[in-house]
Amino acid sequence: MECKKESNLSKRCNCSYPVCERKGMCCDCIAYHRRSGELPACYFPEEAERTYDRSIEHFIEVYKRNNK
Repeated sequence: MECKKESNLSKRCNCSYPVCERKGMCCDCIAYHRRSGELPACYFPEEAERTYDRSIEHFIEVYKRNNK
């Protein structure tokens, strides 16, 4: 499968971590965060993503807060 890095960066990737080597490479990003017990930036709204807290617990907190 061909990675569509440029397309991912311009349309889908909201990662704000400046030195991320996986930015725009969804397969690598998801695998990395899964190994770490986390979720990638694209699962979070902008304000929550900028905290760099990728934990599943943080995702649940944000989801509950935004869906009341």
